[in-house]
Amino acid sequence: MRVQMKVMCVWAVLLLLGPWPAPAYRTPFDQGPLESEQKGPGRTEPRGRPTERYPRDEAPDGGPRSSRECRRCCDPREEPPSGYTGQSYPQFQPPPPEYKVVPQINITILKGEKGDHGERGHFGKSGKGGLTGPQGPAGYKGSKGSVGLPGEACKSHYAAFSVGRKKGLHSGDYYQTLVFDTELVNLYGHFNMFTGKFYCYVPGIYYFSLNVHTWNQKETYVHVMHNEREAVILYAQPSDRSVMQSQSLMLALETHDQVWVRLFKGERENAVFSDDFDTYITFNGHLIKHKNDL
Repeated sequence: MRVQMKVMCVWAVLLLLGPWPAPAYRTPFDQGPLESEQKGPGRTEPRGRPTERYPRDEAPDGGPRSSRECRRCCDPREEPPSGYTGQSYPQFQPPPPEYKVVPQINITILKGEKGDHGERGHFGKSGKGGLTGPQGPAGYKGSKGSVGLPGEACKSHYAAFSVGRKKGLHSGDYYQTLVFDTELVNLYGHFNMFTGKFYCYVPGIYYFSLNVHTWNQKETYVHVMHNEREAVILYAQPSDRSVMQSQSLMLALETHDQVWVRLFKGERENAVFSDDFDTYITFNGHLIKHKNDL
C-alpha cells in the first residue's frame, strides 16, 4: 500500500513539472538540430551530425533554415527564387563614377591677328544643267536699225568639159585608159589631160556622153568608169563597115570622185578608129544640179 502511494506521488510530481521532451528523430543527412532541441542542464546532444561542423543558415525572415533541402532526383530542375543565394554573402555594389575635371580655355585670349588672304583655288567641276525655265514676258519693240552693207552676189557652181582623140587605139592583154589629146572645153581644169580622168570638185548630178568610131573587122569594147566600177559599156561587133557608136549616162558624184574611159581586153582584137586629120572620139560631161540644191 505504501509502495503504491509512493508511485502515485512520483507521477503527480511529474505531471506538475510538465511533460518530459523526447529527443526528435534525425537522419544522418540533417545539418543541424531541430528547433525544439535545446541544450540544457542534464541533457545530452542527440545523435546526428555535430552542429559545429554544419551550422544552420538563416532564412530570409531571420529564422533558422536548413542549408540542404530535400529533393527527389526525378523532379524537374527548378531555379531558386530571386534573392536566394544558398549562403548569405554581402551584395557587390559598383564603385561610384569618377568625374574628371576638364579645364576650360578662353579662346578669345589665344586668338591671334587676322592673316592675309590666300590664293584663289581652282574652279570645281561644272554641275549638271538645270531644267529650262518658263518663257519670260515679251520685251518692248526696239527702234529700227540702220541699213547694212550690201551682201555678196549669189555664187553659182559650174563644171563642164569636152575632150577628143585623133589617134586610134588597139587593146592588148591588159586594160588601157583612153587618154585624150584634144581639149575642147575644160572649165576650171577639172579634166586632167595627162591621166585622161575627170576629177569632181563640185558635188552634184552630172551628165556624160562618149562617142567612138569602130574599126573594120575589129571588135569595139569600151567602159565608162566611175572610180573603179564599170558604169556603162559601149560595144560593137566586128563588121566590114565602120560605124559611129555613142553612150550617155548621168551620175551622182561626190567630191574627189573620178570618171574616165577604159578599153577592155578581149579574146579578139579590140580597137577604136581615128586619124590625124579628124576627131572621131569625144568624151563630154557637165554639172546639171549642185548637191546643195537637191
